[in-house]
Amino acid sequence: MLTLIIIVVFIDAVLFILAIYNQTSKGRLEVEKRVTEVVGSRKPSLREQELKAPLFSRIVKPLATRVTRLISKSMPAEKEAELAQKIDRAGINDKIAPRELLVLKYFTAAGTALLLWGLTELTGKSITQQVLMGAAGLAIGWVLPDFYLGRKSQARKQEVEKSLPDVLDLLTVSVEAGLGFDGALIKVVEKTKGVLTGEFFKMLQEIKMGKPRIDALRDMSKRADVDDLSTFTGAVILADQLGISIGNILRLQSEQMRQKYRQRAEEAAMKTPIKIIFPLVFFIFPAIFIVLLGPAAIQIVDTFM
Repeated sequence: MLTLIIIVVFIDAVLFILAIYNQTSKGRLEVEKRVTEVVGSRKPSLREQELKAPLFSRIVKPLATRVTRLISKSMPAEKEAELAQKIDRAGINDKIAPRELLVLKYFTAAGTALLLWGLTELTGKSITQQVLMGAAGLAIGWVLPDFYLGRKSQARKQEVEKSLPDVLDLLTVSVEAGLGFDGALIKVVEKTKGVLTGEFFKMLQEIKMGKPRIDALRDMSKRADVDDLSTFTGAVILADQLGISIGNILRLQSEQMRQKYRQRAEEAAMKTPIKIIFPLVFFIFPAIFIVLLGPAAIQIVDTFM
């Protein structure tokens, strides 16, 4: 009883302090708001800007960068290219570098192994089980960043496949209205948002920096790794090389993408009955049998017992 009274008093004290703080800070915030309206907003100091940065940018990334310098010489170029490709497909190349990803994989592997080792030790398991759990944690931690990148890449692919028909329609309308292909891409970037729009924006930036449009299109298709987008870029490159009207190519590509989108929707609809079978058999049917046959089973047992 005494413990309950102490807990209630502590909660009341915390709530009372919070109420006082809200009342005192409310007046201060109003004064700061009026001063800002009259004088203007104060430019934050360098320390305030650093404190507003996320924890990953302030602590984790600098630590990973320092460790990266120690192991950078031992990382093969092929491994770095592979990790860079995974990062590009996941769309996080502005947040982490390939060498930093490798260091992150080392950290997650070691951390998961130590965590599972400690849990098995606390539960009183044998040394063999502790070693096995530590090895399993090492493997899980090593694969975990790759699993995250794969899920991120798959989500980007689905978004690109979903938005590609609408983007192609807008490109077709813009080209037929008299704009060039690059001008139509600029119009798409201005009017739409999403993963595909970001890829088009990167491609336009590369073209402005001097890269040929054919190479920029190929690099975009490699980054996205979507079959429909690769088909579209291949058709545009072929039309550019052979001098075919880009408007006709865009219209044909738009119709094909719409047809593929409908086929995927029909395929998903055909898979639905098969996916429903498992919850029906394992969850719904047993509950129905219990409700329907339960009373009869109880009566039969009472009769023969």
